[in-house]
Amino acid sequence: MFERIVIPDGRLPLFGPFPHAIRAGDLLFVTGQLSEDPETGAMELGPIEDQTRRVMENLQIVLAAAGTSFDRAVMARVFITDLRDFEAMNRVYSSYFEAGKLPCRTTVGVVGLAGKGHVEIDLIVYCGETGEA
Repeated sequence: MFERIVIPDGRLPLFGPFPHAIRAGDLLFVTGQLSEDPETGAMELGPIEDQTRRVMENLQIVLAAAGTSFDRAVMARVFITDLRDFEAMNRVYSSYFEAGKLPCRTTVGVVGLAGKGHVEIDLIVYCGETGEA
């Protein structure tokens, strides 16, 4: 199975020429999300906690459109413009996952992000059969 997933009706506008996610077999690759308002596309540039919350809510919108959720995430990549915000971002990020069921993760400090946001997160999600270890 190979499927491009784009949120309909202009919700969660894209910053570029790519889909919100691609399902390839049992894996879902979710495009990095920023702190944009899902209705207007305007960036929300408040404190890092608010930006991270908006990013996670945007990811949740994409996951729901693909018929899955955070509990199936296997890998996350976090891009953050100020590593001094690392702990504050982590507190919000981790609150979206069940205790003890966080995905693997890479965090990268970057000079800038599209839309002038300060945090961007993408995901790889397993959509195959469940079989918790």
